[in-house]
Amino acid sequence: MDRHPSGVSRANRTGTVQVKAKVGVLISGRGSNMAALLYAARHPSCPYELVLVAANDPEAPGLKLAAAEGVPTFAHSHKGLKRAEFDRIVDAQLRSAGAEYVALAGYMRLLSPEFVAGWEGRMLNIHPSLLPRYKGLGTHQQALDAGDSHAGCSVHIVTAELDDGPVLGQTAVAILPGDTAESLAARVLMAEHQLYPRMLAEFVTRERQPEWLLNKVREHALALPQADEVTSHGMPCFGIEKGKKFAYFSQGNHGDGVIAILVKTTAPEEQAMLIESDPARYYRPAYFGDGWVGIKLDLGDTDWDHIGDRLDKSWRTVAPRKLLGLKDIADQF
Repeated sequence: MDRHPSGVSRANRTGTVQVKAKVGVLISGRGSNMAALLYAARHPSCPYELVLVAANDPEAPGLKLAAAEGVPTFAHSHKGLKRAEFDRIVDAQLRSAGAEYVALAGYMRLLSPEFVAGWEGRMLNIHPSLLPRYKGLGTHQQALDAGDSHAGCSVHIVTAELDDGPVLGQTAVAILPGDTAESLAARVLMAEHQLYPRMLAEFVTRERQPEWLLNKVREHALALPQADEVTSHGMPCFGIEKGKKFAYFSQGNHGDGVIAILVKTTAPEEQAMLIESDPARYYRPAYFGDGWVGIKLDLGDTDWDHIGDRLDKSWRTVAPRKLLGLKDIADQF
C-alpha cells in the first residue's frame, strides 16, 4: 500500500491538535547529527520529535547525550549476530517506540534488505559527499584527490543500494587551498548539522505540501488510458483527451483552505454515503453538484491506493464505451 504515516492525529484534521511525527535515530558513535536533529526538534515549530536513539555499540557516546536530554535509548552489539538477525532486534525496538520514520546518523552498518523494505519510503540518511559522487567511505579524500572545487553533503531516501536513494537536498562546501581530509570533514560536518534537520522536517510534512500532492495525483491520473491534464477554472484537471473531465485538483479554491481532489461519483447516494462515512475527509465541493465528491489530501494519512481507485472509477464515468472495453481487457492481464 502506497501510504505513509505522518504523526498527524485525528483531531488535527479539524485544525485543533498537532502531533509531531515520531522519528527513531540510529547511530554508531558520537551522534553529532543526531544531536542536531534533537535540538532542532526542541523548537515548537519543528514537525518531528525523537522517540528513540539506538546504537549498535553500547559504548557509543551519542547514547549518553540522548539519555541526558530525555530521549529513550537502546543499545545492542551486532557482534556475533547475522545482519538480518540484528536488524530484526533494532526494528522491534523502533516499532515498540512508535517510530514512524528512521533517520540514519552516522550509522556504520549495512542494512539488510528486509529492514530496508520494512521502512521503505520512511528512512533517510545523510552522506558526506555530493551524491552521486563518492558513495561509501573516504569521501573527503576522494574529493581532494579528484581536484574538486567543492565537497559537501547529501540527504537521501534509503534504498537497497548503498547511498543510492533519491536525493532530497544537498549543501556544497568549498575546498580551500591546503585542505586535508580532516579539515574538510570538519566543515562538511557543520553543513550536515544545518541540512539534516531541515530536510527531515520537510520530508515528514511533504504529504501536506501542494506540489507533492499534485504530483501524486498526476501520477495516478495520467496512468489511465488517454488521460491528459489541462487547467480549468484555475485548477489542474484531468480528463479524457478531447473529452470530459474526471478529476480536479483543488488548492484552497473558493477560500476553503483545503487541498483536495474532486472526482465524480456514480450517484448522489454515493456522494452522501462517502461523506457520512468520514466527514473529516470527504465533502461536497461547492459549485460541482451532487455528481462530485471532494477528498481531502492534506490530512497527512492519505491512502493513495484508495485515491487511485477513486480516480479509476471517476474515469470510467466519462470514458467512451470502446475505451472502457479496451481497459477491461488490459486489466485482465
